[in-house]
Amino acid sequence: METNTLLIGAVLGLVVGFIGNKLIERYRLSKQIEDSKEESKRILEIAKQEAESLKKNKIIQAKEKFLELKTEHEKIIFSRENKIKNIESEILEKEKEISSQLSQQKNLNTQLKSNTDDYEKKLKVLEKRTSELDKTRKEQIKQLEIIAGLSEENAKNQLMDSIKKDAEADALVYVKERMEEAEMTVQQDAKKIIINTIQRIGAEEAIDNTVSVFHIESDDLKGRIIGREGRNIKALESATGVEIIVDDTPEAIILSCFDSIRREIARMSLHKLVKDGRIHPARIEDVVKKTEKQIEQEIIEVGKRTVIDLGIHGLHPELIKIVGRMKYRSSYGQNLLQHSKEVAKLSAIMSSELGIDPKLAKRAGLLHDIGKVPSSEKDVETPHAILGMEWSEKYGESKEVCNAIGAHHDEIEMEFLLSPIIQVCDAISGARPGARRQVLDSYIERLKNLEEIAFEFKGVQKAYAIQAGRELRVIVESEKVSDEEASNLSFQISQKIQTEMTYPGQVKVTVIRETRAVNIAK
Repeated sequence: METNTLLIGAVLGLVVGFIGNKLIERYRLSKQIEDSKEESKRILEIAKQEAESLKKNKIIQAKEKFLELKTEHEKIIFSRENKIKNIESEILEKEKEISSQLSQQKNLNTQLKSNTDDYEKKLKVLEKRTSELDKTRKEQIKQLEIIAGLSEENAKNQLMDSIKKDAEADALVYVKERMEEAEMTVQQDAKKIIINTIQRIGAEEAIDNTVSVFHIESDDLKGRIIGREGRNIKALESATGVEIIVDDTPEAIILSCFDSIRREIARMSLHKLVKDGRIHPARIEDVVKKTEKQIEQEIIEVGKRTVIDLGIHGLHPELIKIVGRMKYRSSYGQNLLQHSKEVAKLSAIMSSELGIDPKLAKRAGLLHDIGKVPSSEKDVETPHAILGMEWSEKYGESKEVCNAIGAHHDEIEMEFLLSPIIQVCDAISGARPGARRQVLDSYIERLKNLEEIAFEFKGVQKAYAIQAGRELRVIVESEKVSDEEASNLSFQISQKIQTEMTYPGQVKVTVIRETRAVNIAK
């Protein structure tokens, strides 16, 4: 019983303590709430006071701004009023000027009326006098016609013909004198004139060989080359990109392709296959790959030999490779490498005569047509002179060489004396007889046009285009053309050919006049 009472007492003590603690905490919380309410009231009072002060400041600022805007507006209005007053004063001054001008105009009108009356009287007098003069002039003309035995129109025509002949003769003499004076100028100017006269303009045209013939020992090899169901020939065509034509031509197979390098690869591959005897698709691909490497190496060797033969040093390996590729290209039927070597030698000779570095000229002459060996389809769209210049700049060539390459077909402006030399030597190499092929029809047409131009002049009896169109020989009638007129005729024909025709090189015009006396002894 005592233990139970003790436990009950302990429990009651704990409960009373817990309740006391809760009551103390509640009191504390109520105290904090009252303090926070008072603090919030104090904060609200402070906020209201700050808001009132801010409101007053804003009102003051708004009033100040309004006053500033008002003063600015008044200034604008005042300036506009001043402008209006100035404009009004100007208008008044102009009105005064106009009124004064109107009064002056009235005075002038009155003066003009009086002057016109005087002029009309004078005109009537002049008309009478002119009519009298016309009558006397007609009478004099009739008397002159009776004395001379010619009408007025015939006399005018004769006078005009004589004046025209004299003027033409004087003009030709004047032109000849000027040309003789030009030929006798300073040596440097004479050289430039010669260079300019040699230059030519020709339309670009490609007449390349696109067919090669591969000879075989017997026609039995044709079947082996074609293969079963044509698999060998198909494999060869796909590997080389060359069309192989096997027809009835005895002991020959035709290789057709616009790219001479690919055509050469196909020819050498066929030669190796026929010599080895093993002809099947796998062997064909292997031989073509080896031949391509061999041709590539041969191209580099050709470029190196060409550079060494010409004595050119320090050329970039890529440019050497392009020079080697020129061996397998032709232009107007002329081998591109041979043409470039010829231009290089001519340029060196001409530049040494003009006092320019011959090594630099030889370098530019060799590289002037490298743009004709394009490496991609994008390069084909660019003119070969511009493409060659871009490659030369890329591989470190000098400005003189690059400009000479780019300007040898007038694609860009010439900046150095080396540029016209390369252009002239290019024309000399291509224009000499036999260097290049032309289409037969256009060649014959050009010769006919040369002869027809000569027959357009009076007194021409015969005209012959000789020396492959390099000379025009004209025979005139001695009764109709004098010696002086023959000289003038040669000059006129050459000028007309120069202005109306396009031709490579130069055309020499020779006028022949001969007098024959024939008698018969009986």
